[in-house]
Amino acid sequence: MKVIFTIILFLSFSLASAQITDSITTVKQSGSVKKSTDTIKVQSKLDSLNKTTSTTIKIDSLVVQINKLKSHVKSLKSHVSLLDTHNNSLKTNNGLLEERINTLKTQSDSLLKPYYAIQFDSTLNKDLYDSKFRVSTNKLTNDTIYIPLPKENRFIVPIKRLQIDTLITKNKIAEINVKTTKYADDPVWWEQRNSIGLDINEAAFLNWNAGGINSISGLFKVDLARFYKKLHVLWNNELYVRYGLNQQEEKGLRKTEDKIEYNSTFGYRRDTISNWFYSVKLNFKTQFTDGYKYPKTSTPISRFFAPAYLFLGAGTHYENKKQNFSLYLSPVTLKSTFVLDNTLSNEGAFGVVKGENSRHQFGFLLENVFRKEIVKNVLMTNKLSLYTDYIKDFGNVDVNWELNFALKINQYIMASVGTHLIYDDDIKFKDDIDNDGTLETLGARVQLKQFLGIGLTYRF
Repeated sequence: MKVIFTIILFLSFSLASAQITDSITTVKQSGSVKKSTDTIKVQSKLDSLNKTTSTTIKIDSLVVQINKLKSHVKSLKSHVSLLDTHNNSLKTNNGLLEERINTLKTQSDSLLKPYYAIQFDSTLNKDLYDSKFRVSTNKLTNDTIYIPLPKENRFIVPIKRLQIDTLITKNKIAEINVKTTKYADDPVWWEQRNSIGLDINEAAFLNWNAGGINSISGLFKVDLARFYKKLHVLWNNELYVRYGLNQQEEKGLRKTEDKIEYNSTFGYRRDTISNWFYSVKLNFKTQFTDGYKYPKTSTPISRFFAPAYLFLGAGTHYENKKQNFSLYLSPVTLKSTFVLDNTLSNEGAFGVVKGENSRHQFGFLLENVFRKEIVKNVLMTNKLSLYTDYIKDFGNVDVNWELNFALKINQYIMASVGTHLIYDDDIKFKDDIDNDGTLETLGARVQLKQFLGIGLTYRF
C-alpha cells in the first residue's frame, strides 16, 4: 500500500507542476503584448509578475523534492524485486519440502501397510478374514497383536531353497578403540632345553663284487639345559652326554664317542639393560669307559677320570636376550687336570708329573658359543674355547673347537654333521712305530674328528 500511495502522490505533483508551467508561459506572453500596447498598465503587470516569480521558486523546490521521491521510489522498487526473488526461492523450497514430505509419507504408509486389510462385518459382528490372522498378546503391554498369514497355504510345503537378500548398511558406526587394562603374564624365570637322540649308521654287503665290510654303529646323546635369568641374576647349567659304538666285521666292537661335559655359569649385572655380567664359570669334562689305540686293546690310553678337566674362573660374561650368542672372558682361571689311574699317572700322561694324579695351572680363558639358523630347519652351533697358562709357556694356546650342523627332517628325525678339533700341548700322541706291540709317546698333535649321522631325536 505504501508503494501505491507513493506513486499516486508522484503523479499529482507532476500534473500540478505542468499546469503551473503553462500558466507562467501564458502570463509572460500576455504581459509582453500588453506592455507594447498599453504602457499605462505596466506597474500592475509588474506586481503580478513578482507574485508569479515567487510561485516559480516554490515550484522549483517542489521539483527537487519530487526528484528525491523518485530516487526513493527506485530504491523501493529494487527492494521489492529482491523480496520477489526471495519469495520465489521460498516457494521453490516449500515445494521441495512438500514433495519430500509426501515421499516420506508414502514410504511410511508402505512400511506400515499390513499384508492384508482386516475387514469387519458389522452385521455379523466379526472379522471376515479372522482366520487369516494369528492373534497374540504382548506380554509387556498386554496389547493384542494381529500377525497376518499368507493367503495361500504354501507354508505347508517344505522349503527347498533359502534365499537371503543382500543388506546394505548405511551410516556405519565408527570403530572405537576401547582402552582396557592388559595384565602381563607371570614371568618365567627358568627356561629349559632337553633332548635325547640315537643315531644309527649301517652298511651290509652280500657277494658284493666291489668289496666292503659289514658294519653298524650307533651314537647315544643326551642334552639337558637349564637357564635362569631374573633381573640382575643369570645362572646357566648345561649337561652333555655322548657315547657311541661301532661294530665291524672281523674287527670287533670299538668306541667312537665318549664324553661327559657339565657347564655352569653364574652372573650378576648392575642394571637390567646391559648384557654384560660379572660371572663365575665352572666347566668339567671326562669320559665313561676306557679308550684304546686300536687295534691294540690290551693297554688303555684313557679311562674314567683319566683324564678329567676342571676349569674354574671369574671374569665377565656377555649374553644376548635370545641366548644365540655368548662370550666369556676370564683373566683369572684355574685349570686342573686329573689322572686317577695309577698306570697313566706313572707314565706322566696328559701333562701330570709322573706318579702324581693332578696338575693345576693358572691362566686366561676365552669361550664363545654362537647359534644361528642359517637356512630353514638347519641350525649351526659353533663352540670355541681358548686357554693359555700364565706361568708356563704363556702364549701356547690350548684349542677346543666344535662346529655342528643339525638338519631337522621332521619332528622326530634329525640328521647331524660336524667336526671337533682339539689341540693341547699336554696331550701327547701315542703310536706303535716299531710294530713291536709297544706304544711309544710322541709329541703333541692336532686331534680332529668328523661325524655324520641320522637318527631319532626327542625334545621335551
